Formats: sequence, C-alpha cells, structure tokens
Amino acid sequence: MTDLPDVPTLLAAAVTALGGTPRTGQLAMANAVTHAIDIGEHLAVQAGTGTGKSLAYLVPALRHATGTGSTVVVSTATIALQRQLIDRDLPRLAATLAEPLGRRTEFAILKGRSNYLCLNKVHSAAPEEPDDEQLFDAFTVSRLGREVKRLSTWATETETGDRDDLTPGVSDRGWRQVSVSARECLGKSRCPFGEDCFAERARAQAGLADVVVTNHALLAIDAVSGISVLPEHDVVIVDEAHELVDRVTSVATAELAPAGIAAAVRRCGRLVEESDLDRLAAAGEAWADLLAELSPGRWDRLPTGADAVLALVRDAAWQVRTAAAPSRAAGAADPESAAARTAALAALDEVHDAAVRALTAFDEPDPARRRDVVWFAVDELRGTTRPVLRIAPLSVGGLLRSTLFEAVTVILTSATLQIGGSFNALAVNWGLPAQPAPTRSETAMANGAEPPKDAGGVRWSALDVGSPFDHTRAGILYIARHLAPPGRDGLAPAHLDEIAELVTAAGGRTLGLFSSMRAAKAAAEAMRERLDLPVLCQGEDATGALVRQFAADEPTSLFGTLSLWQGVDVPGPSLSLVILDRIPFPRPDDPLLVARQRAVESRGGNGFLAVAANHAALLLAQGTGRLLRSVQDRGVIAVLDSRLATARYGGYLRASLPPYWETADPELVRKALRRLVSE
Repeated sequence: MTDLPDVPTLLAAAVTALGGTPRTGQLAMANAVTHAIDIGEHLAVQAGTGTGKSLAYLVPALRHATGTGSTVVVSTATIALQRQLIDRDLPRLAATLAEPLGRRTEFAILKGRSNYLCLNKVHSAAPEEPDDEQLFDAFTVSRLGREVKRLSTWATETETGDRDDLTPGVSDRGWRQVSVSARECLGKSRCPFGEDCFAERARAQAGLADVVVTNHALLAIDAVSGISVLPEHDVVIVDEAHELVDRVTSVATAELAPAGIAAAVRRCGRLVEESDLDRLAAAGEAWADLLAELSPGRWDRLPTGADAVLALVRDAAWQVRTAAAPSRAAGAADPESAAARTAALAALDEVHDAAVRALTAFDEPDPARRRDVVWFAVDELRGTTRPVLRIAPLSVGGLLRSTLFEAVTVILTSATLQIGGSFNALAVNWGLPAQPAPTRSETAMANGAEPPKDAGGVRWSALDVGSPFDHTRAGILYIARHLAPPGRDGLAPAHLDEIAELVTAAGGRTLGLFSSMRAAKAAAEAMRERLDLPVLCQGEDATGALVRQFAADEPTSLFGTLSLWQGVDVPGPSLSLVILDRIPFPRPDDPLLVARQRAVESRGGNGFLAVAANHAALLLAQGTGRLLRSVQDRGVIAVLDSRLATARYGGYLRASLPPYWETADPELVRKALRRLVSE
C-alpha cells in the first residue's frame, strides 16, 4: 500500500469534500486504527459524540481494503447507525476517495437471513397458525391476514426484500409468515427461487464488497454457529461496542417453552406417524405441568422431576426428528413439502438442543464455573402469559476470544467504553486480558494509544480521543442530594415536585429517562396535571414519531424508559434538560446478572462493582450523553438519586461520566435553566 496516500491525507480530503472541519480527536483515532490494522493488534477507542468516529475508522478501512484486496466488516448495534453508514457515509466517502485510492471502493449491507423476505414462503407456503391462546382472537387473525396480503404485494415491488425497507412496518408475527431462519432455509440449490433469493443476493453482493456493514447479532451468529455467514475478512470494526456482550449473549440464549413444543408438533403434523407426535405432545404437556408448579426465578439445581421431564422432551423431539429426516428426492420433487419439512426440523432442533443444554447445565457442581445460567420466567404479552425456561451463557468472553479476537484484527469503538476511568471492565467481558493500571492518564494521550499488553498471545491497546465538547462549560451535572434515595414504591411526591420545578424552569425541553415504564407513565401523568406544557410518553406512539415530535416543538417534553437512554439524538434548544429518576442498576432479581455477580465474588472479586455498578455506569454514561449532541448545545443533567453523591460507589460511577460541572444546589440549577430559556 506504499503507493496509496497516507491516512491523514485521505482523511483531510474526505473532511474537506464533505464540508467538515479538521478535528484533533478524529485524526488521532484514524492514526491509531491504521496502526492497529497494520500490525494486527486489537484496539479499543473511546470517541465522544461529535468526534466524527465513523470517518476515523472508515478511511483506514477503505485504504486497507483497496490496498490489500481484503474485506473489512463493520458491525453496529442499531439500525440507525447502519443506515447512516450505508445511505450517507460510505457513498460519499467512496466517491470522494475514488481518485486518490485509484478506484471506487464497493460496500454492502448484510443481515441475518430472517431479515429478508423469503420468496418460496410467499409463493408456496401457507401462513403459520396463530398461537393457541390467539385462535379465538378475531382481531389478531384479521390483522395477520392484512399484513400477509400487503407483504405478498410488496414482494413483487421490493428490490432488497429487507424488512427495514418496508414502510410502514408489520408485526413480528406478520413478518414470520414471509421469512425463514437460517435453519429453516432450503438452501439455494434446493429452492425454486434460489436464484432470485433476496438473502442470497445480499450475501453475493457482500462477497464482492470491500466493506460489509452488518449487525452485532449476525456477527454473533457467525461466531456462535461455527458456520461462516460473513464473507472472508481480516478486520472487524465494532461500532457501538458497549452493546457487543449483550447482543452476543442474546444470540447464544436458548429457550424451552410449552408453546414452542406445541408449535413444533403442529409443524410436523403431516410428516411423521401420529404416535410419534403424540409422544412429543405429551412431553410438552408434562413440561407445561411442571412449570405450572414452579415459581419464576433462577435454577441453582434441577427441580424435583425436571430431569425426567427434560429427558422426555429431549428424546421425543429426537425421535420425531429422526422420523421426519429429509428426503433429497422428495425435496427436489416438491419444494413446498421440502420447505415444510425443513421448518419442522428447525423447530425440533431448537426444542431438542434447549432440553440438552438445560439437562447438562448442572453437570458442574460449582455454579460459578458453569457455562450456562438457567432460569424460569413467565412473560406477559398482549394480556397473555407465556412460561419459558431460558438458558444463557454465564460469560461470552471465551467465545469472543476464540472465534473473533484470535481470528481477525478487531477495532472496538463507542462514545462510552471507559467505566470507572478504565477500559478493563468491558475488555474483560469481551474476553481480552485486563491491562495494568496506567502510570499516566489515558485521556492525556492525544497522539497514540496506551502501550499494548500481551497475555496469551492476544494484544490490545486503548485510546480515549476525548470529545470536541467543553463539558465543564456546556453541561451541569445536578445531583439532588436533598432527596431521599428512591424506593420500590414508585416516584415519591418529593421527586415529582422536583421534576415539575425543573421542567418549568426549562420551559419544557426535557428528556425524562426513567428506570421503569410505570415510573415514566406516572411522571408524565403528574406533569400533565400540574404543568401547562405538553408531555409525551413512550408507548403512546412509535418511538421515532415521538422523538421527531419532541425535537420539532421546544416546549414539549418526552418521558420514557431504557430504549430512549441510547437512541435519542436531538441537538439544539429542543433538549436542554435530561432527568434521570435513579441510578440504573439492574433488577436485583435479574437471574443472569446475579449469576455473573456471584461468579465474580467466588473468584475473590467485587461482584457488585464488576457487574451491577458497571452496568449502571454504562447506562449513566449513555443517558447523560443525550444532552450534548453538538458543540453549541448547553444544558443540565439532573439525577434525582442522592446515592450518586453519597454512596461509596458514587465516585466510581461519576468517574465514568464526562467532566460536567457538578452541583447539588437546586436553585442554582433552576436559574441556569431559566437563563437558557430567555436567550
């Protein structure tokens, strides 16, 4: 690549062409990414909002792909960032750098197969039956029929078959009528629509691209399944890397529900002998009866009788699967039957594999050394309950290390990667070795990363390029020390009074982030009664529509829960106040996080800090980050949880936040908000 311009030159050309201005942090990040790719060393980069981090990693990625002929994978956590990269950043960058790089670089987006419409299912497969509890819900059935009809029409119009290109969208149930999972897919060679398959076309396009944009879920599937679903690549860039562990955990989590067993029985109705189906149905009923006698919660051991019922489910599912084994000749002659058989086998595999994982999860007597965490939950959905057993990995670090970090060079970036002033908390969860405490501030290193650390052959370095925002001057962190710590009975009257006074002083313009939907709704209702200012609440409309309405009308406030903590980008005067009702610790009964906390404690560590406090610190950083979205923004972050100032862990949590100007004086804060309104 010696004949290609260097990255600073390419970055400068891109910034100029796109009408931007040079940024020190962006250049430092681009140089660090280039160095890491060149020497094959992993890199974690914290880049605050406004740094321009997408250009900082895309420019080195395009140069590397052009110079070596290899592919770079960029993985994101959100659809919004995927669209930004595919619809805006990459097209403009490819055009701008075509001349200095000698050719226009190619890019593509690739998602999991279930995100694409399946032509075979649209044209030949009957819609799936509603769940048992919805068979008599006429509205659900008629809505499903309308959605299927619209999707069938859309199938003749769409160029991509990508669910995200369907506007307006449809329910998950509706989409399942026209999509298949990877396990359910017939395969290109056996499917009569294989040549026109949207998922296959996306994969073919990705195979020819220099840069492939995907999501953390597909990246996890590529790692967990052992089957290469991504094109061959040598570099992975993980944006929104703070979400990586949760997304991989979600993909690696299995479920065993009576409804899932019943669905597998229905799918196999015409494929096997009735006696085999009866055995599986009976096993499903036995499973439902067992769960009905139990209370939700984590299992430290198999409850009495569970081993026998799980073995019954396992064996029955395997017997039906064996009887329904596919026939190549039958599949070739009758694609519709082959599709039904493949879908049935996929459902049986899920039931069988989940039962096996649940049975073997307790082979290791020490809970802290088990690979999986098992818990029983009762989900509520549209007024119905769904009992389900979940089996999730205690840790995904080993999986990521062996399938990702030992295979390719990985760049991990986000606006929030340091917790308690260190990268180690997230790095250890990713499967990287912890770094010793630095002898000088990482944030002071503007021209390079921390020296790499080596453990077991995995080397990585860390860099915080800072932020273009002057947090001390632009943002006030107000901690309401005078309020009692929040309790379990919802928002206290004093907290509602505090919210009303703050929103009034801000003239609306408030994003309220609450730890539960119940608290968000209660606060919204109380403010509507007390204030002559419009208040929106999450759930009253699509989240995107609510955010647009909030951004368009300055006196309007928006209250909501967890998904708003990371998904709102509203620069300008429409957002001057962010209220957090409490420190976002995980639920004390969260079975997976509690198990992870106990595992840390069994090794002599501080489980609370390593799991609960780190979880809260990450969300606090994300939530407070909603305030400053441009260099012109100013405002207040109000935390109505006095523990952030008074508890021993408060300093650790505050160390995870940018250096806002801190105060506990409510009158000073109200005056500052009123000044912003009058400007």
